[in-house]
Amino acid sequence: MAAPMELSCWGGDWGLPSLHPESLTVMAYAKFSGAPLTVNTISNSWRAPKGDVPVLISEDIVISQPAKILNFLRKQKYNADYELSAKQGADTLAYIALLEEKLLPALLHTFWVEAENYCSVTKPWFASRIAFPLRFYLPGKMSREALNRILLTRGGPPLYSLTEVEAQIYRDAKECLNLLSKRLGTSQFFFGHTPTTLDAFVFGFLAPIYKVCFPRVQLQEHLKQLPNLCRFCDDILTCYFRLTVSGHSPAGQDTADANLQKLTQLVNKESNLIEKMDDNLRKSPQHPPRKLTTLKLAAGGEESSPLNRLSP
Repeated sequence: MAAPMELSCWGGDWGLPSLHPESLTVMAYAKFSGAPLTVNTISNSWRAPKGDVPVLISEDIVISQPAKILNFLRKQKYNADYELSAKQGADTLAYIALLEEKLLPALLHTFWVEAENYCSVTKPWFASRIAFPLRFYLPGKMSREALNRILLTRGGPPLYSLTEVEAQIYRDAKECLNLLSKRLGTSQFFFGHTPTTLDAFVFGFLAPIYKVCFPRVQLQEHLKQLPNLCRFCDDILTCYFRLTVSGHSPAGQDTADANLQKLTQLVNKESNLIEKMDDNLRKSPQHPPRKLTTLKLAAGGEESSPLNRLSP
């Protein structure tokens, strides 16, 4: 009997099993290959992420990063690619590299760098899954890491300014979506009627862009002009995750949006309260030091400017 396998990952919303592209990729591959994973989503508790997410645990083995997790599942005889030819295997690697080079930077920017999206959707959503007081630190850390990852790969000559980098990454992302749409054509999946590793990666990258309701949606608007890619995402959600697709909004979306709005207000109120407490302490009369160790909570201050918030 195979050892039980548990997957820790970010949860879902907007009709998705997870909002996190890498978590979605692993969850989709497990569905395609029939791997019996027990999925544990990160909730508002002290079980906050202490490293890369998703994480697969099997007995005393702990594995992170989607590629390593998928390799482990294949070694356990859960292989979604067993019917692929050598050429199709090479094509899979090439398209995954294309996704990571061309589409991932724009995806990271949409979620974590675009100020309006980050403040109104990304930050409050992830903060609701993280315990106090880490909710004030981890989303900002994830945002800075996303920006650093973008600038590391796209911030060199001839793109010197952030505005130039943003324009280029969205051009590349739209080109990548066009290539994926042309490659998929009228097929159900990228290599015929059976989903493979490539389908898991494409779904993981596209579904959050397609479904999450952001105020700034230039990449989403382009994706929705490619109906075969939208149909591809809807089919996987319906057939493999048993999620009902109703237009572009799942049932109960109004309630979810209202709850997210309330959460946004709550997180901002807590941030403002802590910031005011810090200001009052700084303005209060100063007494001689008593050699007491103090703990200063950092929150809210880094949100005053997008560039300040996103600097390392």
